Amino acid sequence: MKKMFDYMLHKNVECYVDDLVVKSKKRDHFHDLRKVFERLRRYQLKMNPSKCAFGVTSGKFLGFIVRQKTLPFQWDEVCDKAFKSIKSYLMTPPVLVAPVPGRPLILYVATQERSIGILLAQKNDEGKENALYYLSSTMTPNELKY
Repeated sequence: MKKMFDYMLHKNVECYVDDLVVKSKKRDHFHDLRKVFERLRRYQLKMNPSKCAFGVTSGKFLGFIVRQKTLPFQWDEVCDKAFKSIKSYLMTPPVLVAPVPGRPLILYVATQERSIGILLAQKNDEGKENALYYLSSTMTPNELKY
């Protein structure tokens, strides 16, 4: 998607995996839609009609309600609590623990075009996952050929 909508991204198109929002001023909207449709046709992608909504000023995108830019943002106690929770989480470094023999291991693998990330974990007595090992690496040109 990033390659398809290169210069349109974050200007008049937002996308995440296979979800797409075309955002533009009223006078430019048809023009922007035409450009998006041309790109979709060029890459032979189809849209799900039941997920399409045209000419709307708000809608659901990735589980969030997206509205016009002019809607004022209001910081409330819920926002403050969430912010403090995230801040606390980010300030607490992950601690590695020793593996417990006989307990199942959990392996998480995340890959991108040129890199890989791995987490080896194990559940503790309370059922919470503990990190045993982290690994991240950029792949060499030879590794990219696999």
